[in-house]
Amino acid sequence: MADLAADLGFLKLRNPLLTASGTFGYGLEFAPFLDLASPGGIVVKGLYYGPREGNPPPRLVETASGLINAIGLQGVGVEHFAADVLPELRRRGAVVVVNVCGASDEEYLRVIDFLNEQEGIAAYELNISCPNVKQNGACPAMDARATQSIVYEAKARSRRPLIAKLSPNVTDIASIARAAEDGGADAISLINSLLAMAVDLETGRPKLGNVFGGLSGPAIKPVALRMTYQVARAVKIPVIGMGGIMTGEDALEFMLVGAMAVQVGTANFVDPAAAVRVAAEMGAWCDAHGIARVSDIVGKLKTDR
Repeated sequence: MADLAADLGFLKLRNPLLTASGTFGYGLEFAPFLDLASPGGIVVKGLYYGPREGNPPPRLVETASGLINAIGLQGVGVEHFAADVLPELRRRGAVVVVNVCGASDEEYLRVIDFLNEQEGIAAYELNISCPNVKQNGACPAMDARATQSIVYEAKARSRRPLIAKLSPNVTDIASIARAAEDGGADAISLINSLLAMAVDLETGRPKLGNVFGGLSGPAIKPVALRMTYQVARAVKIPVIGMGGIMTGEDALEFMLVGAMAVQVGTANFVDPAAAVRVAAEMGAWCDAHGIARVSDIVGKLKTDR
């Protein structure tokens, strides 16, 4: 059997598959379907300091080969998470990465300060890239200077490794990634969902209550692959790729272009055990192709003709 272990330097994973934030709840919701210690890690739903209601409904729309969501980062807040969720995740042996959110720089730091005191967290994923909150999808990760600033502040306060999650809604993803690296990020994760919308021709109204949402699923995979490739070539820190991964071969393509680990998102809605299945498919593909370690294919894309 192929060795599926992934070593990010600051974190060693049993396999390179993590669940993507916003698609796997806080992990416990999926306990009936899989062993929560089986994925390489669980990136929990984004957390602000206090509870958050999110956007008005409708909040989900299916589209060709994808899903548009405008959940608006609804959540329970860090205090509830630490008291009622984190201990159970720890008991089940899950590798927990907390997706950190903030309506301001101060809130990001307040969330990190609180989480620093909790046990059972492997790393933070700094969510500076959600496209469906307000301001027509604007977020810190759309600007290099803002990215470097908030990453620098967050890293200075963090007692754990910090992963910066980037937005695809930019013209030069490499420059944003370098800004995150310069700010002190330990790794980059990308891509978050693409800013999108859907309309109802019969009613003449948007299909989402928030008008805009984030497109995810197989439709965005080509964009995600391209950006992962560009970022892996632009920075020296590890890259975690995501965007439309449905199968083991999808995941391996991300690793081929330079990702050291991947996240499975929208697939979790179709198959609650997708993370485990995709990891098994990766191993089977490696076995069939005589590859002893999945890490051996990282960044091995051949671009010569």
